[in-house]
Amino acid sequence: MDGQPPVVVQPPATDGGRLVTIRGERMGVAYSLFDVLDLLHREGLPTADTAVDDTELIEWQGGGPYDWNSGAPEEA
Repeated sequence: MDGQPPVVVQPPATDGGRLVTIRGERMGVAYSLFDVLDLLHREGLPTADTAVDDTELIEWQGGGPYDWNSGAPEEA
């Protein structure tokens, strides 16, 4: 590996979804931690509870595994 984690979870979009790439390939948009774990499982990567905190496996951008709000104000 080149020092960058194989999984990158980008910051939440306005709808709360986070783009997930694995090994540089766009895998989909996750709307929850469960979605990220599902994508990891499909690619044969570790999905144990400790996997989400493994900085060698996942780079969380714009918030960690429990941050799914874009920070944009909600409409009334």
